[in-house]
Amino acid sequence: MDFEFSPAQLAFRDEVEQYLDANDDPDVFDVTRENMAQIVDTPKRRAFMAKLGEKGWLGITWPKEWGGQEGDGVYEYLLNEALAARGGPQIGKGVGIIGKTILAHGNEKMKQEFLPKILRNEVEFAVGYSEPDAGSDAASMRLKATRDGDGWRLNGQKTWTTSAHFAEWYWVGARTDPESKHHGITLFLVPLDHPNITINGIWTMGDERTNDVFFDDVFVHDDYVVGELNHGFQYISEALDLERFTMFTFSPIEQRLDLLCDYVANETRDGKPLKDDPVIRQRIAQLVTQGEVARVLGLKVVAASMKGGAPPTTESSEYKLFATELSKRLADASMDIGGPGAQLRVHTEEAPMEGRSESTYRYTVIDTIGGGSSEIQKNIIARRALGLPKNF
Repeated sequence: MDFEFSPAQLAFRDEVEQYLDANDDPDVFDVTRENMAQIVDTPKRRAFMAKLGEKGWLGITWPKEWGGQEGDGVYEYLLNEALAARGGPQIGKGVGIIGKTILAHGNEKMKQEFLPKILRNEVEFAVGYSEPDAGSDAASMRLKATRDGDGWRLNGQKTWTTSAHFAEWYWVGARTDPESKHHGITLFLVPLDHPNITINGIWTMGDERTNDVFFDDVFVHDDYVVGELNHGFQYISEALDLERFTMFTFSPIEQRLDLLCDYVANETRDGKPLKDDPVIRQRIAQLVTQGEVARVLGLKVVAASMKGGAPPTTESSEYKLFATELSKRLADASMDIGGPGAQLRVHTEEAPMEGRSESTYRYTVIDTIGGGSSEIQKNIIARRALGLPKNF
């Protein structure tokens, strides 16, 4: 495959960079939030994404009949990477995960109601798969959906729902057939202001909020059932393939790697330049090489997605596994090379790399879990790419 961008793609990347330069705002862009910078959780961030919608950049790959441009996925990739490099909100959830699933499987009413709002960034979604006893094994979810007239009654609990405290709608999986594990789950869209939904905050080690969400006899009309009954796990699996790529961008890893390299190039220890230490030189060389591997694995996902059909499963898992584990190794190296001062909080001016190592160290652990843990990615690669049996 060709790993170089075309003149048209490079021109688009330059256009995006110029637009971001002209609309720079510290309330919108914050690289120190690491991967959590992608969420659209403030009025200013929502307004910024609405402006991207006005430019047509939120629907680059969508069909023209629904307001999209039917462009290649590489343009979406270039946009997301540019946003991620500045610590800005990104297009992954509403446009990439929920919007594309509704386009493929949603009923006409659902498309009419949600797709225009997504492209104008007038609606935010929370995603509810995980439960106290169903984390990486999403097919074990127990949130119960019981038939009631022309709809369903939902009862149970979800956890680790990051956007529940500010989103309007909940994209949630529920058990509609207790007799079947993988073929007994259905996807629903539920308004989060429903009086029978309770949201309790959980604060993570990355200083970000996620949530427990409790359902107490929540009624959902059939109009808000996504796709076919009991096919929810199939749709969730497709959406997770998108999430593993679009929500774990390479740009922040590259940026943190550049920051570490700059630190090593300019700092001394015991009167000797860090760049002359053979152990540090070897470690930096390994990280830079691995960074290039992660970049190319990401481009493989883009290339596979442009072939059409189902989302690229194994390519997405390979990228997600390698990139997030690399991000964690990079955080470890930054803490080690920065020395004791690297433990100082982010934004501490006298700290090595202004404390970025400390925040990265806390956040990168989360990245190896979201979208399916590293262990789950290894299982997917083993079964689907290597053809190994499920139980081995």
